[in-house]
Amino acid sequence: MYPSATAVTSSVIFLDLVVILVLCGILSFVSYRLRLLTASGSIASFIMGVIIGSFGSIDWLIILIAFALSGFLVTKFKFELKKRKGVHEGKKGERTWKNVVANGFVPAMIALGAWTLGLQDSAAANLVYLTAVSVAASDTIASELGVLSNKTYLITSMKRVAVGTDGGVSAYGTAWALIGAAFASILGWLLLFPLGTIDARLLIPIAMGFLGCNVDSLIGATLERGGMTSKLGTNILSMAFGVLGALLIISLFY
Repeated sequence: MYPSATAVTSSVIFLDLVVILVLCGILSFVSYRLRLLTASGSIASFIMGVIIGSFGSIDWLIILIAFALSGFLVTKFKFELKKRKGVHEGKKGERTWKNVVANGFVPAMIALGAWTLGLQDSAAANLVYLTAVSVAASDTIASELGVLSNKTYLITSMKRVAVGTDGGVSAYGTAWALIGAAFASILGWLLLFPLGTIDARLLIPIAMGFLGCNVDSLIGATLERGGMTSKLGTNILSMAFGVLGALLIISLFY
């Protein structure tokens, strides 16, 4: 007697869940041991990863992992110089639960929303999720590499400010913001969409990722400097802006 379709489906779901739990567990533990994440950051990373992998897809989880790895690399890049400037992350570049939640909350909510609506495998859900990661990648790469430039200007007034100032931008950092958005979007597209199907939709996560990064700087220069939000809130708001922009474009043109 052959197993029923329901039994096969249940077995596949169980196997996927085991893979997700093991993968998230290993990555969180290794990140903690390598001092890429604090204990709180490691726990938050595990929780976010399980939510995204279980309610979104394993491909979504892989994209988030790729973003996290790129974030760790740019954080460690010229770390001693960043330390001398006083713009380094943690004692040795490690990130806490706040950093993890700042970049993982919106993607996790998208995964839960897509699962609730039964849209995990839809092109629209993939594009929206990809946009969220694109904003995070653009902001992280621009922030970690932009502080290497000494020519920093407040985004609202274009007056020179100290490196690391909330809302501070530079030509160097802005260039990396675009590169970060393009990197995350192209990598994600190759994982989520069939090979050879690159089209104009790819511009959505690239454009909204880059725009979301600049909105992050704008919020930093206004609400964050005014004490009305924290860095965590700034990141979540900017990612939400990028996601809403992507949803609007998709609803109007696709």
